[in-house]
Amino acid sequence: MVVSKADSALKAPMPSRRELAELPRHATLAFAPLHKRALGIATGLTLGLAIFLVTLVEVVRGAGTTSPIILLREYFAGYSVSVVGAFIGLFWGVATGFVMGWFVAFSRNLVMAASIFWIRTRAELRANRDFLDHI
Repeated sequence: MVVSKADSALKAPMPSRRELAELPRHATLAFAPLHKRALGIATGLTLGLAIFLVTLVEVVRGAGTTSPIILLREYFAGYSVSVVGAFIGLFWGVATGFVMGWFVAFSRNLVMAASIFWIRTRAELRANRDFLDHI
């Protein structure tokens, strides 16, 4: 009987849970979940400050209604290219950015958890293949 490399690799002993838990630190950090609130706050502050600063630059330039950022009033209630509009844009930018950052972190954590579950399940099934053959 000829045994291929693939068959011998499948019959190789699987590492124990303790051995798997001893992964290098950088590998463990790669799969660590993102903190949803922290990413939401960081994204919100960045977007809010960006809108605030761009609006103030446009006010100083005197662009007014000719500026392309006037289109933000279609999305943000009360926004205009003015000093008051800059503060309204800051508020809406923080709110919108928080939701975007939170959702990105949530989605990434969900995909990573599902992937790890799938990989562990497949590994355990391969490790238990010999046991199931004897039943």
